[in-house]
Amino acid sequence: MTGCMRRVGPAIAGALAIGLATSVATETAAAQWSTTFEQHYFADQSNWAFRNTYPAADRLFNAFDYGHAILYERLYTRPNDPTSALEEREYDFITKKLLVRPPRLPLEEAAIEVQYAKLVPEAKQMFEWAHVLHRQVYDVLADEKVPLEQKDARIARILAYYKTRPDLAFSSVPKTMDLMEGEYYALEFRKRYPKFNGLIWSYHWLQVGLYEPLMKAESLEARRAGVQATSRRFFQMLENAPQNMPRVMPMTPAIAPTFTARYPEIATIFDNLHGMHDVISDILASAKVPRNRKRDVILGVAERYRDSTSYVMSRQEWIEMSGMMGNNNMGGPAVDFTPEFPPPTVERGATMAEAMKAMGHDHGTPSAGPQAPTAAPGDTTSPPAAAPREPAPATPSPDSTSAKPPTPSAGHVHPQ
Repeated sequence: MTGCMRRVGPAIAGALAIGLATSVATETAAAQWSTTFEQHYFADQSNWAFRNTYPAADRLFNAFDYGHAILYERLYTRPNDPTSALEEREYDFITKKLLVRPPRLPLEEAAIEVQYAKLVPEAKQMFEWAHVLHRQVYDVLADEKVPLEQKDARIARILAYYKTRPDLAFSSVPKTMDLMEGEYYALEFRKRYPKFNGLIWSYHWLQVGLYEPLMKAESLEARRAGVQATSRRFFQMLENAPQNMPRVMPMTPAIAPTFTARYPEIATIFDNLHGMHDVISDILASAKVPRNRKRDVILGVAERYRDSTSYVMSRQEWIEMSGMMGNNNMGGPAVDFTPEFPPPTVERGATMAEAMKAMGHDHGTPSAGPQAPTAAPGDTTSPPAAAPREPAPATPSPDSTSAKPPTPSAGHVHPQ
């Protein structure tokens, strides 16, 4: 860890050592206070089971947190940097040092993405709350003392706990790709930073892919071997980058079909989470979104990813779309894979429509629910009238920012 600490200096050292307040003033002309707050894990006897049983894989997630955080901070604070700052310098540090010797404990991302966390603490907390859900589901599935039939009940309680934060919880209704790929700023990040974008999509491939060996293997030894094999596959994606990286965003039904079939609501939440990661990267990278508008645009997107009425499609459409895009274009399966990567059929960074067309499914975008398109700056054309159910996208509603905090779990202490 010494080499990594020297490279990032106070960033990772501070992230490991301190926690920063999340109720901070935003860095906008019309300054305002954010009332979002942190909340700890749901109290469950399975907590930390994944970390204790699969420590190497667990530590990778800590490194992933750094990758997301430094990306947003660099895009926001250094918009005029050459692409090599991310595509070469930061990418090389992450893949050659940080992922090789990842941190042992989760990072405090606000110590890395300092200015971004001030800009949109609400979006930052949405990601952290979804990552808590991710880790708690891993814990339950990794707990060898809990029979499968009891795991379902525990995961249902964890999901219900996640939903007690409507100000942070991603919708469990699938969103169409129009929300991610149809706006005026869309695709900016993946076009300018194909290698770093591939790294982020590889992260997401592993995050959902690890559910498969945990669920499909029939013994602890087989699960350990499966988690190790899936983790090794992730590292193979990074060789000769971006050759073997996903070319479209990995979708949970395609990469983790066993998990999706058993826990479709959670799988949907994870796809919505990953979609919003992409959208924020586009907004921060795009010169089409003025600096003084980035907060409002991000908050509007965050609201749409939380609601269950805009940009929606049915669960069946979501599953079918994921299959039509082709898991060979997403990095391939997470288990039972061949030594060679499956040949992709699309160009790197292809849209959903392009991927479906390449796979012989040129049927257009699945029908979407009510939408309120975002106008580009300077566009005075009135957008089509929104459906009555569509919430205003500009800022969080008063209810979501001033609601009384739910009672956090008591008596649960993070291991030192």
